[in-house]
Amino acid sequence: MPSVDRDQHDVDIDLAQLFRAVWERKGRILAATALVGVLAFVGANAISPTYKSDARLLIEPREPTFSASGTASAAVEPMPDELNIASQVQLLQSVDLIKQVARDLKLHERTEFDPDASPSVITDVLVLFGLKSNPLDLPPEERVINAFKEKLNVYQVDKSRVIGIEFTSQDPKLAAAVPNTMMEVYRSLQSGAKLDSNSDAVRWLETEIANLREKVREAEQKVAEYRSSAGLMAVGGDQGSFSSKQLSDISTELARVRSERASAEATAENLRESIKAGKPTETVDAIARSESIQRLKATESQLRAQISDLSTRLLDGHPQMKALRAQLVGIREQVQTESLRVAASLDNEAAVARERETQLLAQLNTLKADTARAGEDEVGLKSLEREATAQRQLLETYLARYREASSRLAEGASPADARVVSTAIEPQEPNFPKVLPITIVATLSTMILAAVAVMLAELFSGRALRAPGAGASSVARREDDMVAVGEIAIEPPQPRRQSDAPASLLNVQPDEDLVEELEQAVVAELPAPAAPEEQDEFSIASVADYLAEQNTRIAFAISPSGDDGSLGTVALARELSDRGNRVVLVDMTGSACPTRLMASWRDLAGITDLLTGDAAFADCIHPDRSSAADIIPQGNADIRQAMRGADRLSMIVDALADVYDIVLVECGPANAEGVARLSRNGRHEIILSAPEPQANELAEIMVAFEDVGYKDLVLLSVKTPPVRGERDAA
Repeated sequence: MPSVDRDQHDVDIDLAQLFRAVWERKGRILAATALVGVLAFVGANAISPTYKSDARLLIEPREPTFSASGTASAAVEPMPDELNIASQVQLLQSVDLIKQVARDLKLHERTEFDPDASPSVITDVLVLFGLKSNPLDLPPEERVINAFKEKLNVYQVDKSRVIGIEFTSQDPKLAAAVPNTMMEVYRSLQSGAKLDSNSDAVRWLETEIANLREKVREAEQKVAEYRSSAGLMAVGGDQGSFSSKQLSDISTELARVRSERASAEATAENLRESIKAGKPTETVDAIARSESIQRLKATESQLRAQISDLSTRLLDGHPQMKALRAQLVGIREQVQTESLRVAASLDNEAAVARERETQLLAQLNTLKADTARAGEDEVGLKSLEREATAQRQLLETYLARYREASSRLAEGASPADARVVSTAIEPQEPNFPKVLPITIVATLSTMILAAVAVMLAELFSGRALRAPGAGASSVARREDDMVAVGEIAIEPPQPRRQSDAPASLLNVQPDEDLVEELEQAVVAELPAPAAPEEQDEFSIASVADYLAEQNTRIAFAISPSGDDGSLGTVALARELSDRGNRVVLVDMTGSACPTRLMASWRDLAGITDLLTGDAAFADCIHPDRSSAADIIPQGNADIRQAMRGADRLSMIVDALADVYDIVLVECGPANAEGVARLSRNGRHEIILSAPEPQANELAEIMVAFEDVGYKDLVLLSVKTPPVRGERDAA
């Protein structure tokens, strides 16, 4: 079968053997580690220490706040971009700047910056054989610059406009002095470059301003001469020429006269219509402004009041009443006459406005002709004015720049476009070597490499390799103590001897009389060795018939003798499967004997993985390699951790019973209380698989199960059960 071939050819790595090999050679490993640690410590202390210091420089535009004239600078320079910052980094590493710093600090006098001045014997030999160029061929200044560049590190700080300057030296004071001096020289060069630029600008502007002044004067003179010759008089401001201003005034006056005429005509016409229709005219504005009409209206009101007062005492024919009414009629006639006079006055005003309109129209037409003639002259005038204005604006711009450039010629008026963020300070601790970290790293590395070398030697020699089936013995060795599954006790199998008591029974002492009575009953029921036909009652076929007759769905198999009893349970499962039943066996033993006999591979997921939640239900069910039955192996999870969820076993078994015809749970040497907890006290069959049953042992087991509610146990007693696959498992 494929699984058998794989077991014969594949090998596993025995981790325990690897660690044992390392432990056996711990003396050599520790000796090598200590030796390398001492050498690393001594070597690190023998190296000449070097010190590192750094300074930070911020690149930003720096201009004086005010110019010499007291006005703010109009030009705002943009912030430096990435390319500008990178350019400044290269400028800080330029040869000219390094030469200036080297001269200021007199670095040529230090052996550290010119080590090739006294070459070693090895260097002389290499030069002699042509393997290396002679370092003395280079000028001393160039050797100093090369050594300086090796110790210098200029970089841009990420996501900022800050430039860092690092320098390494054997002298801590020099390590701090070099970055500070570099910043001073850099800022001095930047400021000097600005001063030179301003000086050049001032000299150029002086010449341009003199030329522009002459051009502006000539342009303005041409404008004045043209205006005088064309007779164009400027009114001033933005109002244009005199003729244009006069034309605008006459147009405004004409519009006003027309408005007054139209208003007078409309008012007079409205007043006449009201008089003819007999409508009241008091609301007309012209009537309201007439004082005579207002006086007549007041008199009319008084007469009306008198008539109303006397009408309560006098009749209409009374002479006094007649006189008052006559006066009222006269007043009304006077009001009408005055209204007609007002209308006539309005007609006169309209006539005057009409005459004025005629005169203004004549003047307007005359001015239009004059303005048309003056427009042609103004075209040439505006062209000259534009030229003069452009020259004047350019002159004013140059004058402003000249004043600003002149104000920056003073000392300190043109600061460099860089600001010191932090200066370098003298380091107190060396940057290299770090004695303690070097010693620790060398020591740990030696220990790890030595351990790895030992492990590789074990692997290459084959001593750390084992066959996959050999894992069962290691599992048995790891399970030295009994594993508590809730109240189920699972322990590795122990060799069976006639005089030994079962290892997995609970420490429950049954009643001695009851034990003796049951012992006699079991002895009477046990088959004699010479009568094989009487053993059929406890054979695999008999137990299978009994389970079929009882329609058993779930059965728990107890194997006090360990793997010997588990062999019988496996044979029973295959017998039931051969009869056409759907059977699944759950391996709850500590030795995983059913798993080795039925599963195609030892490391399949099983019941422990299901209890710990490491695998799904469907992933834990596997086919038997020798029958149609299924097996849920022991699994790969930690047994003790899995047994913490032993209460879920009953639910798992019930779920399996809904799918399979018979569920066999092989518990190994388990106690009665634990089995009762899983089987729910008598609802399921209990199979006692004992190949060589002993009377006293069976009596104790029956008493223990009777105490938890099980009166009938099914005995499966087969000395050598015909289990297929046992030879492969061995």
